Amino acid sequence: MARVTGIGGIFFKSEDPTKLREWYEDKLGIKADEYGKTFLWNATEPPHVGSTVWAPFNQKTTYFEPSQKQFMINFRVNDLSELVEELQAKGVNVIDSILEESYGKFAHIVDLEGNKIELWEPVDEVMFDK
Repeated sequence: MARVTGIGGIFFKSEDPTKLREWYEDKLGIKADEYGKTFLWNATEPPHVGSTVWAPFNQKTTYFEPSQKQFMINFRVNDLSELVEELQAKGVNVIDSILEESYGKFAHIVDLEGNKIELWEPVDEVMFDK
């Protein structure tokens, strides 16, 4: 069964992402680059290691559209193609086709309150080979 396996990322809008990343590094020790900070963690299920990305985006980003919210959550999933089919069958608004990148597959949905949700089937070997 296709399902969510964890939080893949927490993305939010910021008036000045560079200054905000610097503040988090200075105050909380979170050293992030322009793409954010990837936190690795252990899981009880295969692949037994995962990651969650924390990333401020520029306030003017259009990446969160059609949502007008200040944040977007990325969920890790175990079988994106199957999950997208299941969601479509349940009447969920899937707003794009599955996009494939070297580090995983992505699709986006909109929840009941208009929040854009990113679904990500990661290629963990690429994420952890850093």
